[in-house]
Amino acid sequence: MTPIGPWYANLRKPRLQPPNWLFGPAWTVILGLAAWSAAIAWEAASNDAARTSVVILFATNALCHLLWSPLFFKLRRPDWALIEVVFLWASLVALVVGLWPISPFAAKLILPYLAWVSFAAWLNWAIVRLNAPFA
Repeated sequence: MTPIGPWYANLRKPRLQPPNWLFGPAWTVILGLAAWSAAIAWEAASNDAARTSVVILFATNALCHLLWSPLFFKLRRPDWALIEVVFLWASLVALVVGLWPISPFAAKLILPYLAWVSFAAWLNWAIVRLNAPFA
């Protein structure tokens, strides 16, 4: 869902843009921590209502996570992806807040994901600023 082709290569990017090779390992670590968080929260949930909350929080995040790449790369609309990344970021804040009463450790495992998406949102904004308008 993230084809790095000529369109992306030709975009103007900010100086702080990480090299392309870094994104794969970063996402692998971040999503691994998120999976660990989900397993810990599931086990720590004291009842069915808490488990339902864990599922809803992670499902909402998964949906937001899966929407960003097609908007940015397939549709070539970084401007739309910039709007969507707000929902992705909010889903991560909801995960941290919602998991904290169930398992503070599970909530803390989401923090690198939140930090990376915060940085990615800034990169997305910078790409929109440097390359707009998109059509």
